[in-house]
Amino acid sequence: MAGSVTAGDGRNGHVRPRANPRPDPAARRRRLSEAAVVRAVVWAARIVGLLTVLTAVLPAPRRILGGELRSTLGLPSGVGLAALVVTTVAGVGLLLLATGLRRRKQRAWWVATATTAFLVVVNLLHVLDQRHGLVPTLLVAALLVALLVTRRYFVAEQDPGGLGRAIRTVVQFGLSGFLVVWVLLALNPRRLADDPPVAAQAVHAALSLVGVTGPVSFTAGAGWLDDLTAAVGLTFGLVAVLTAGYHLLRSPEPRPVLEPADEQRLRTLLAQRGGDSLGYFALRRDKAAVFSHGGKSAVSYRVLAGVALASGDPVGDVGAWPGAIEAFLAECTRYGWSPAVLGCSERGATAWSKAGLDALELGDEAVLETATFTLDGRPMRGVRQTVKRMQRIGHTVSVRRLGEYTDDERAALAEQARRWRGGEHERGFSMTSSRIADPADPDAVIVTAFREGEPSGMLQLVPWGPDGLSLDLMVRDAGADNGVNELMIAELMAATARLGVTRVSLNFAVFRSALERGERLGAGPVARIWARLLRLASRWWQIDSLYRFNAKFRPAWYPRYVLFPSVRDLPRILLVVLEAEGFGGRPSALLHLLRR
Repeated sequence: MAGSVTAGDGRNGHVRPRANPRPDPAARRRRLSEAAVVRAVVWAARIVGLLTVLTAVLPAPRRILGGELRSTLGLPSGVGLAALVVTTVAGVGLLLLATGLRRRKQRAWWVATATTAFLVVVNLLHVLDQRHGLVPTLLVAALLVALLVTRRYFVAEQDPGGLGRAIRTVVQFGLSGFLVVWVLLALNPRRLADDPPVAAQAVHAALSLVGVTGPVSFTAGAGWLDDLTAAVGLTFGLVAVLTAGYHLLRSPEPRPVLEPADEQRLRTLLAQRGGDSLGYFALRRDKAAVFSHGGKSAVSYRVLAGVALASGDPVGDVGAWPGAIEAFLAECTRYGWSPAVLGCSERGATAWSKAGLDALELGDEAVLETATFTLDGRPMRGVRQTVKRMQRIGHTVSVRRLGEYTDDERAALAEQARRWRGGEHERGFSMTSSRIADPADPDAVIVTAFREGEPSGMLQLVPWGPDGLSLDLMVRDAGADNGVNELMIAELMAATARLGVTRVSLNFAVFRSALERGERLGAGPVARIWARLLRLASRWWQIDSLYRFNAKFRPAWYPRYVLFPSVRDLPRILLVVLEAEGFGGRPSALLHLLRR
């Protein structure tokens, strides 16, 4: 867990002294109390669902549902087995619905309440038949009462189009399964006993969707056809139910967009407060923003796979951070999203942890201080030699504010960068603006390397407060000489006095401390193995190489954290982080299908 940070620590030294931000204690107690109630209901649903499944699959209850209860109530053949299947599905459904209840979704509450009411009726029938004790019935009834009493806690809105997609899914998969089974029966008339009519075959196909044997009998040696039709029908039925349930309970995933009015408000906050080195990336246009009550602070985020992923520290007045954090968490509760924060500083992690999130150190950010940066000395010999070599072979560097370029020059810069990048998918979320030489960013700094008048590399850095820069883009020509990036950074640092810059934030090195510990003399076996695994992963992701590139410049390292609600959410959040940063995630075809 992150510790407290004073105003004079590390990069936040320019912020005036202020106590650690604390959210409203009453609001936090209320949120924790509601979370405890919801957690109790979730566990009750899981227990009832598990007991229902066990009761349905154990031999004695299965015998009751399959025969004795049907005979007692005078029900037709096949209904008892259907009741068994439906009861089992209801139990499994409660287990699955528990996840939606944990996120306080309205539709999950409605479906869970209806399912529990159905189970109450089934258990009462068992009691009337004197084949079932009162304890299971009382447990299910208690869950129903708990759901009704806690209705006001389940407020999360659902995907507006989810109901329509759920109905279409049931119709499409149900009809497809029905037709496939019916065709199988129609193509094998000699394997059907007693020449069943078309209506009987249709009933048989329909019942196969719920795992119930229909009226069609098969000849000797045609048992494989009976098994095949049953398996095909049940498979289509289960896929229809599961897919419909996903669409019905899916959290909304709005298309990411930053409204112009919100962008202007964020720019005003950044101009007034400066803040975190990642603050300017809140202006990405694939993010949304939520503001504190007084508008003095904001949290920018993007929603992916039911996770509302914020990045960096809140923007604006540190004293208003708790209000922005509370507003963000309220937005997550409203739509059933899991809140998460990527790449916040130690100060930000402290504020988020006070709001109830857990923190995990993810890596370190490299920051160059102009007052201490120099190419002199033995530790910088490698960089110094590289810079001199590049200068000898004719490389020059231009360092200019973006506002100094004409419209045509900006367009040429953007086109050049896109050509160098080629078809590579854009990577980065927490430390990229997703814009290149955009007129909306006149205070950005463009560093361009040339060889014999031809551009060979480019850096784009965005403002970090009134006296800082944060690296946004680093691209180079595929045929450029090795060392062009080192040259551009060195020339940038040489131009900081003219630019009025005192600090420059470079790349973010994931798991830097783990790599460093694994290389120390006397490092333990666990540290060495972990470092080797990270270096192995560097074949696909820039982990070790990025750390070593940053380390060349002898930067100051500042830890960055990922924040999450609970450990059970961490795997899904990490997958969302990979998708947001452009290193994997759901295929575009799947996303298109889910949004249809």
